[in-house]
Amino acid sequence: MENYYEILGVSKNASDEEIKKAYRKLAHKYHPDKSDGDEKKFKEINEAYQTLSSKEKRAQYDKFGRVFSAGGGSGQQGFEGFQSGPFGGTSGWDFGQGFNFNMGDLGDMEDIFEMFFGAGMGQQRRTYQHGSDIEIIQEVSLEEAYSGIDKILKFNVEIKCDKCDGRGHDAKVKFSICAVCAGKGEIKETKKTFFGAFSQVKTCSNCRGAGETPDKKCEACEGLGKIRGKREIAIKILPGVNDGQILKVKGAGEAGERGAEEGDLYVRINVKSHPVFQRSGDNLIVQKEITVLDLINGLIDGDEKIEILHISGKKVRIKIPSDFDISKALVIFGEGMPHFNRSGRGNLYVEFKIKSPKKISHKAKKILEDLKSELEN
Repeated sequence: MENYYEILGVSKNASDEEIKKAYRKLAHKYHPDKSDGDEKKFKEINEAYQTLSSKEKRAQYDKFGRVFSAGGGSGQQGFEGFQSGPFGGTSGWDFGQGFNFNMGDLGDMEDIFEMFFGAGMGQQRRTYQHGSDIEIIQEVSLEEAYSGIDKILKFNVEIKCDKCDGRGHDAKVKFSICAVCAGKGEIKETKKTFFGAFSQVKTCSNCRGAGETPDKKCEACEGLGKIRGKREIAIKILPGVNDGQILKVKGAGEAGERGAEEGDLYVRINVKSHPVFQRSGDNLIVQKEITVLDLINGLIDGDEKIEILHISGKKVRIKIPSDFDISKALVIFGEGMPHFNRSGRGNLYVEFKIKSPKKISHKAKKILEDLKSELEN
């Protein structure tokens, strides 16, 4: 068991003022925010001060060498000193095994609940607020989704204060004991219930659990360590990205409070509709208008007469098989969208639309009639 008096460098008969003065001196010296600070030593100092600054805890520490020891030093079992239960009588509640639990002196009960459900033996903790995650929408064209693209995103958000480097104060500023929590880093809220008064220990909102506050806050950020500004982030959108897909950029969200961790950025991709191509998963669908002559030429010489301008900008030449059902889509394998973050591509489906001539000459009619007769035979 550590000697709290030795940690603070005071005698066992030291007055409250001497204990407080010793604590302030040591807290300034070992504060973790200082270049030569020592977080472990700082916690030990706070723990010692938490105990010795309380009359009740100090009396128990002086008597038993610790605070609220169940059994042991007093030669008695369980918690005693409670003379009456909430429903009358003098025996309270007996849970067996010599553990007689009575309700009466609720002042001690507050300290017991603080020990078991509070911050824990005076160990202070910082709870500076983590930066919030943010989400933005980034529009891309179908061509950009096909080939992939690098984008520069610019958006307004809370960013780290440059003037104080996110600390909320100058690096050389002095600290004082928090006036709200008296250097404990936490405050106790007591609620009265039918069973008595119960305490809840919460982190001090003024010092965020540090027990100290800077003598002068940064004027630019008012001590928060962050200000409203513009963030610029470069992201890489891979080929085949889907509509509605979310990309995560760690640490690119809102800045944390007083040096706390930044939030993350979530970029929701919105792939705009295309005037020519439709997308279905990783497949592309395109309509191609052809004439009866295109079909006839394909049947006569089998040459690749039909040309399609691909989403990538290249030209794709196809032919219609002689036994092909023109009412169905023609599949061109491997000419669809790239699979996102893996090899391979989807397919391209070509839907044909027959263009009817507005007028047919007598000569053309004669040719078609001859052709019809030939096909029927």
